Amino acid sequence: MENISLNHQICNHRSCLESFAMKFTKDLEDANDLVQDTLIKAIRYHHMYKQGTNLRGWLYTIMRNTFINDYRKGSRRNMIIETSEDLSSYQLYNSAATNQGENKFVMEDINKALGQLQPEYSTPFLKYFEGYKYHEIAEELNIPIGTVKTRIHMARQTLKGQLKMYNSRFKVAAAEM
Repeated sequence: MENISLNHQICNHRSCLESFAMKFTKDLEDANDLVQDTLIKAIRYHHMYKQGTNLRGWLYTIMRNTFINDYRKGSRRNMIIETSEDLSSYQLYNSAATNQGENKFVMEDINKALGQLQPEYSTPFLKYFEGYKYHEIAEELNIPIGTVKTRIHMARQTLKGQLKMYNSRFKVAAAEM
């Protein structure tokens, strides 16, 4: 008789459980399923309930644990390991073998263009390229920082003009990355 009374009390908390379930699931159908699973577990494990303690709190704990366990099961079930890989042009570009001979010619052209720069332009440009800051270059060369910036800018413009034959090649490579 005591068992039937507890089952009846459990079922009386259904409306409270429904609103609590909506906070978890945000979906009416899922909330109803969660309430039903909670009630079934509560009735099945009624012998674990201690008489005189908070029944609603016990039911909420069962619901929360049921929701968490179902969420974890769903997460594992939804994990799909994809064995095939879509190869993008970027991946192909990076993995493709490159013609080192072509790169040698490009580097020769860059070094030739740098060699044609006047030393007052090439020195600040190369120092900046090596990672020095503007103020460090200015101190080392004993010139104003504005002059350093101007000379680096002028060196870039000159190199850009001398290496314009590679302009389209570098734009394509940069766009694919």
